[in-house]
Amino acid sequence: MFLNFFSELRAAKVPVSLREYLLLMEALDQDVIDRTIDDFYFLSRAALVKDEKNLDKFDRVFGHVFKGLETVQDGLATEIPAEWLKLLTEKFLTDEEKAQIEALGGFEKLMETLQQRLDEQKERHEGGSKWIGTGGTSPFGANGYNPEGVRIGQDKSRHGKAVKVWDKREYKNLDDSVELGTRNIKVALRRLRKFAREGAAEELDLSGTIRGTAEKGYLDIQLRPERRNKIKVLIFFDIGGSMDSHIKLCEELFSAAKTEFKHLEFFYFHNCLYEAVWKDNRRRQVEKIPTFDVLHKFPHDYKLIFVGDATMSPYEITYPGGSVEHWNEEPGAAWMERITDIYQSAVWLNPTPERHWDYTQSITVMKQLMNDRMYPLTLDGLDKAMRELVRG
Repeated sequence: MFLNFFSELRAAKVPVSLREYLLLMEALDQDVIDRTIDDFYFLSRAALVKDEKNLDKFDRVFGHVFKGLETVQDGLATEIPAEWLKLLTEKFLTDEEKAQIEALGGFEKLMETLQQRLDEQKERHEGGSKWIGTGGTSPFGANGYNPEGVRIGQDKSRHGKAVKVWDKREYKNLDDSVELGTRNIKVALRRLRKFAREGAAEELDLSGTIRGTAEKGYLDIQLRPERRNKIKVLIFFDIGGSMDSHIKLCEELFSAAKTEFKHLEFFYFHNCLYEAVWKDNRRRQVEKIPTFDVLHKFPHDYKLIFVGDATMSPYEITYPGGSVEHWNEEPGAAWMERITDIYQSAVWLNPTPERHWDYTQSITVMKQLMNDRMYPLTLDGLDKAMRELVRG
């Protein structure tokens, strides 16, 4: 079953290597966990999953492989450790239920009967009181009733009477296509971080101190500059209008970016970039900042990120006076070309699902102005955007 588990993970595109599988086997040999299904889940996930975007694939495979008769036909009871089945304790049983268990010969007799049924049964069965199947009163199966049954292949409890719910999975999904939370955004943004030694030599260089002391024969304390995050990021957030429905997601992105990047500057705009931006939405009409000032203040080595749904009238991008809020002397396209010429490492993050992009003309236009560097604001999209910025 473990080899089947490994094979199905590979088939599901979870990048699991033989070395990681052998590490898992070694951990099991060393008895680092109790042989419960939950402990094995966490151990195997820690050993086999290297990227959080693969957690959902791992959970689906895990639930599939260890779910029971729905996926494994032969040798099920012999391959699943007995410890995984023996979770019946005094606190879970009433006096009446304990008497019924004793009437059958106890828990050991229940498991022995299960093994016999697995050996004898060759096909799917529904109803009845003996075979392993669905909708009956046998002690084994799904969607039926028995006061001391073993539930196999059932999504959730119906009567709360199963002796062992061995296929119950309640782990949170996490996949490439889901919208992001602050924690997941931090993980994706971390790909962009680049550290370097800079500043005054104030940090203890432990390895250098040890090496110098060994060479000179006396304590030779050596210092080095502190390791700092050198990436500088410039973010422009579209605010208002159709972006109101994406406020929570943008707040999470902003919060994560402020945590991950030491050198971060942000500005707001509406729909398309024009001759002015602002930093306080409450005072946007009286404290605007000329876009030219931003371009002159922040050097070209900043990484540029636009965040917006790019949903507007195409005239707002392509024509002078197209803005819905003021008369713009130059079209928004001119400003987009100007800023991307300076900051060549640039991406656009769009919270609108990518499957809808082709239905909005302004998104197509903006994507062209960004040289196709527009990505959906999902875990996978953000990961690809960070890779693009690293290349730039």
